[in-house]
Parts: sequence; structure tokens; C-alpha cells
Amino acid sequence: MSIKIVIAGPRGRMGSEAVNMVLEEPNFELVACIDRKKTGISTLAEKGIPVYQNPEEAFYGRQVDVLIDLTVAEASFNHIIMALQKNIRCVVGTTGFTAEQIEDIRRVASETKTGCIIAPNFAIGAILMMHFSTIAAKFLTDVEIIEKHHDNKIDAPSGTAIKTAEMIKTVRDTKRQGHHDEIEVLKGARGAVDDGIHIHSVRLPGLVAHQEVIFGGEGQQLTIKHDSMNRKSFMDGIKISVNKVFDLEELVYGLENVLDFES
Repeated sequence: MSIKIVIAGPRGRMGSEAVNMVLEEPNFELVACIDRKKTGISTLAEKGIPVYQNPEEAFYGRQVDVLIDLTVAEASFNHIIMALQKNIRCVVGTTGFTAEQIEDIRRVASETKTGCIIAPNFAIGAILMMHFSTIAAKFLTDVEIIEKHHDNKIDAPSGTAIKTAEMIKTVRDTKRQGHHDEIEVLKGARGAVDDGIHIHSVRLPGLVAHQEVIFGGEGQQLTIKHDSMNRKSFMDGIKISVNKVFDLEELVYGLENVLDFES
């Protein structure tokens, strides 16, 4: 039996890739889309797939198993809450949520016992980069993160960089890095700081999604790097999440939490 899916944000670069992936996947069925414009998506028009501006209309009167949301945080939050309240599972690639929004989503998912996966990055290689960085941070505790994205990305630092820092903090004590009398001649030159970890954001045309985590030790340096050359790199992670979310009755934040690193 096919998994019936609604995609929010089908006109976006990630959303359009997700539309193609769902249409090509034998056990997925795209039943509707949510977008601020109802027209102009030729692929959907050719397939007769309806597009709604109001998410309530997309969910009403049809079976929906999973919402894939690839929009912006403000819209996505409302989509997710509405979907969870209707026991529709959610797979979310949107970033930029506040801590309060994440907690609200966590609460509603738990109350409704409905699975939800929010992943700052769906590329399997990026998940491995974060996992390997967490291992490295146990032994090399001086670390900085450089993330690079296209110039249309709204939030900085990226959700992937924030998530990487969160994972590293679980195995590393807080420490101040660099010279104790360090002065920023230009404010922000050393980037944002999270628990002593410096995070630098680059926004340029021609980039997609790239991150390197740089560790320094006495006489050595280790760099763990991942590059997404195009948005197809995220589709395998979305496919895995759509299948895994049926096993959940709560919010899981981060694709690494549903992958089996031991097998």
C-alpha cells in the first residue's frame, strides 16, 4: 500500500526535487501540495495534483499519511502543528525554528503520539560528517566550524552547523579558544560563538550546502568536510525519514537519531 504524501513548498529548489523523488518512488503517492501560489508548477499540473494555499484544504477530505515540509520556519511551524493535530506524520527540512517552537512541536507530537522528524540536513554524508566530528571532539577539543551556503539562504548559521555544535557539546567541556586577550578589529571576525566553538557562515552564489569542521591539536590538524553539489543529495535522507517516521510517536530532531550506525 502506498504512503500518501503532501509536500509543502513544491516550487522551491528543495521542494521541486522532493516532488520528483516522491513521483518516482513506487511506494509513495503525492496527493496534494501546499504553496503560497496555486499555479505555475507544470509537473503538478500535468499529473493533476492539486495545490492549495491553505494547508487545511490540503489535509481535508483525503487520506494523508505524511507531510514533507520544505518551506520557511514561520509557515512550517503552523503546517506542522496542524498536521500533528490531525495525526499526520511530519518530515521537516525547514531550518530557523526557535527553541520555543521546537518545544511546542515536541509537546504536540507527544500529546498526539504522532511521529515527527526535523532534520537540519538530510544528506547522509552530512550526517556522517556530524557523527565523525562528535567522535573527534572527544580527543581534539579545539574546534571551529565553517559552513557555506547559497546567497538566498535566510538563516545563519545553518541548522547543520548549529546541530553539529550541539552534538560536539555533548562530549566536550566548555572552553575558550584562541588568545585570552584576543581583539576583534572588525566585530564578528571570529564568527559566532557557541560554548566556545566558533562558527563562521559564508553566503555566495554558486554554493549549495557545504561544511567543514576543523580540529586543532599540538602539531596536527583534522578537517572533516562534506559538500552537497546539488539538492538530490538530500533525497535519500528524506526517503529514509518518510519510512522511519511511522515507527515514532514523538519528535526526533536530527536524522542521525533514526540511522543505525552500529550495523
